[in-house]
Order: sequence, then structure tokens, then C-alpha cells
Amino acid sequence: QVQLVESGGGLVQPGGSLRLSCAASGSIFSISAASWYRQAPGKERELVAAMFSSGSTNYAASVKGRFTILRDGAKNTMYLQMNSLKPEDTAVYYCSADIRVTAWSQTRNYWGQGTQVTVSS
Repeated sequence: QVQLVESGGGLVQPGGSLRLSCAASGSIFSISAASWYRQAPGKERELVAAMFSSGSTNYAASVKGRFTILRDGAKNTMYLQMNSLKPEDTAVYYCSADIRVTAWSQTRNYWGQGTQVTVSS
């Protein structure tokens, strides 16, 4: 059973930094893509950052230059380094990953449970 568990959320002042982690556990053969999404109250879930198997990355315009998606393949862990945080970054952050559990299985998309990030003075 594959699970994604996020951690690292919390309350931070504007201009501060946080580093979110997303640890994948269980039977994992490979992770082809990893993404971070967020959902603010009353808004739809939006893509924040994505990293593909090639190593290329993609960021939402609102976070480009401030957020960085990272990945430690040996630990099956993804990170979202968030700098220069703004009140509008307040949301529940979710990680998502495309995972194959064996060499011959199809890739399946998994989600974490989310972690709250609040940016406020």
C-alpha cells in the first residue's frame, strides 16, 4: 500500500520561509512525476509546482522565483521550499506523485492528506 505523507506546514509571518516534505512509503518501484497543489478556502485546487522524470520543472506564475520543488530519489521524498511567503499563499498544500509499484504495473496517481500553511502577522 503506497502512502504519501506531508509535513512541514504551519504558521509563518509574511516574508518568511517554510519547507514542506512529502514522504512516499510502501512498495515503490519508481516515481515518474511529483507535484504540489494547494487549495485556499473557497477556491479550487491549483497546481503550484511539478517535477517530471526528466528533471524539468514547472511553476505557477504566482510562485515562480519564490518556491522550489525538490526531490530526493533515494528517500522517495519530495520537497517544496517556499520563500518570501505572502498571505495569499495561505492554503492547504497537497503533494501528488505518479508511482509504479512494480516494473510491470501501470503508473497510478497518489495524493497525500494535505498540510496547512498559514501566512499571517
